[in-house]
Amino acid sequence: MSNNHDLELLIREHPFSQGMPDEHIRTLTGCAKNVRFRKGAFLFREGESADTFYWIRAGKVAMEFHAPPKGTIQFDSRNADDALGWSWIVEPYRWFCDARAAEEVRALVFDAACLRGKLDRDPQLAYEMYRRFVPLIYRSLQATQLQLLDVYGAD
Repeated sequence: MSNNHDLELLIREHPFSQGMPDEHIRTLTGCAKNVRFRKGAFLFREGESADTFYWIRAGKVAMEFHAPPKGTIQFDSRNADDALGWSWIVEPYRWFCDARAAEEVRALVFDAACLRGKLDRDPQLAYEMYRRFVPLIYRSLQATQLQLLDVYGAD
């Protein structure tokens, strides 16, 4: 699928966009690409600029952080029909963890700089996106808390 109509259809069919107005779907399409990652490939790395976010279409992505001296710890994962990456929406726009393809992944990748500009000009679109991404932030915080309790124990 390479043309805009096919891309718009993929965005429209993704659960993350359910109930989103048509004009917002068209706006998202202008900032999106269809991508594929091989198993083991990084979608993003901790500390890098968060200039993208992803809607997973197929596969599984492991979310990891480094906890010396324990090494790399997987604290959460995202699967088909999930969204991945909220750091693009919160300054300073840096990834707080790594995201690695645990198996082959097909996803929609969105250019965050493109979309941030559109959010600044369209408060309704901004509300739609924030409303959808805030639960991701909450889920990430919960997963991190549970992982920390498991790793370091709760005395």
